[in-house]
Amino acid sequence: MLAQQGILTKADGDCVSVERPDGSSAILLVCEHASRALPERFGDLGLSAEALSSHIAWDPGALAVARRMSASLNATLVSQRFSRLIYDCNRPPESAGAMPETSEIYTIPGNQHLDEADRHARTQGLYIPFHDGIRTLLKERAERGQKTVIVTIHSFTPIYNGNPRAVELGILHDEDRWLADRMLDAAAEAPLYRTERNQPYGPEDGVTHTLKLHGIANSLHNVMIEVRNDLIHDDVGQGVVADYLTGLLQSSLEA
Repeated sequence: MLAQQGILTKADGDCVSVERPDGSSAILLVCEHASRALPERFGDLGLSAEALSSHIAWDPGALAVARRMSASLNATLVSQRFSRLIYDCNRPPESAGAMPETSEIYTIPGNQHLDEADRHARTQGLYIPFHDGIRTLLKERAERGQKTVIVTIHSFTPIYNGNPRAVELGILHDEDRWLADRMLDAAAEAPLYRTERNQPYGPEDGVTHTLKLHGIANSLHNVMIEVRNDLIHDDVGQGVVADYLTGLLQSSLEA
């Protein structure tokens, strides 16, 4: 997968990371916005260090939480190794958000006026191999008779466009609400966080692309989890949230 379409160099390595590929859990964890790293050839996209460390570049804390869950569950974890500013792997190629020109208050100079060749190169180099990696895992799991439930892990900023967000944990779904319903029921019985359905985003915002592409299209139950990132800015918070989510998933699947 190296150096696809000139997007990645050998120094960059693969865009896909797979941890615990032989994990025994039915849960397949996916973290599309795991990293703020940029491929070597793109420099800093014309952005400041502050912008590149903010939530516009990645989902802070999401990968750390996903890794803790992966270890607790013995679950396979797939993550994208490069920033969503280059390509947001939770968006299809035709989406304006796949290679955003702006994000919240920031204009992204390196994404301005991309032509079809630029967009195609990023799609071929980052989006396609990431989702092909998930497809390969799903095929291998099916061949060995391993059940699969897809769970994507995200985080969101507590203040967006100047507006504070009260919700702490979002349980998101598209047309398949089976797992989300059970998780919301479990959260109501153990209300550690303010938990809401399809918040702070929902299907109408285009955030369920991975769920539809790999879950709904393959008749696999699925859910997207959003955690407010101030709750997972350190090891303690990450551990508490990971343990809570692990418990919600286990009780939901057992039910």
